[in-house]
Amino acid sequence: MKGTPSTHPQRSGGTTGRTDLGRRLAAHREALGLSRAELGRMCGADATYIAYLEEHAASPAIGTLIRVAHELGISVDDLTGAGAGRVTGRSTAHRDTALVPLDETECRRLLNTHGVGRIAVFTPEGPAVLPVNYVVAGPEIAFRTSAEAVTARAAGTEAAFEIDTIDDVTATGWSVLAVGELAAVADPDELRRLNTAARSHPWAGGPRNHWMKLTPARVTGRRVVHDS
Repeated sequence: MKGTPSTHPQRSGGTTGRTDLGRRLAAHREALGLSRAELGRMCGADATYIAYLEEHAASPAIGTLIRVAHELGISVDDLTGAGAGRVTGRSTAHRDTALVPLDETECRRLLNTHGVGRIAVFTPEGPAVLPVNYVVAGPEIAFRTSAEAVTARAAGTEAAFEIDTIDDVTATGWSVLAVGELAAVADPDELRRLNTAARSHPWAGGPRNHWMKLTPARVTGRRVVHDS
């Protein structure tokens, strides 16, 4: 990234003067627990430039947006807000497109970039796939639900958990899949740890205090990339 501004930005912590891009960038960065300096190093920039993007009406080049979005584990559309209301996945594939497998280390890094995923379980009526707010707790993936929910009744069975990002701007995307046994969390110490780690209450609302966890037996992922 070049063209680092000399303007001294406001201190991190307030949202005064931030654009929509800046607010989205700051929210995703803070959700990952990254400082401006840390994100800058990951993107090949510095803290001053990240601060400028967060706090001023900047127009970064597409290459900058791609690098920042990649390190945040989101799409360029998610970062810029361009995908709001748009049906994703309809852009034309680029030339020299390839589907590249992701190693487990990268998959687990990407799992930490999201807060909502999909849990797939078997029910007497057939397969069910449900969105859940989740946290990564060590090697496990945990989420809250109600004790009567479909996912709670699936305790002791094999389940799958999936997250993905689709980027229409670059016609790229990635997905991560974790497969393992689903279980209810009963240990008081573990429950305290999960309640502390939870970033928010489940979006679905209601009494959802029943913690479930998936212990992955395998974690795999794929990314669509292209040379052009």
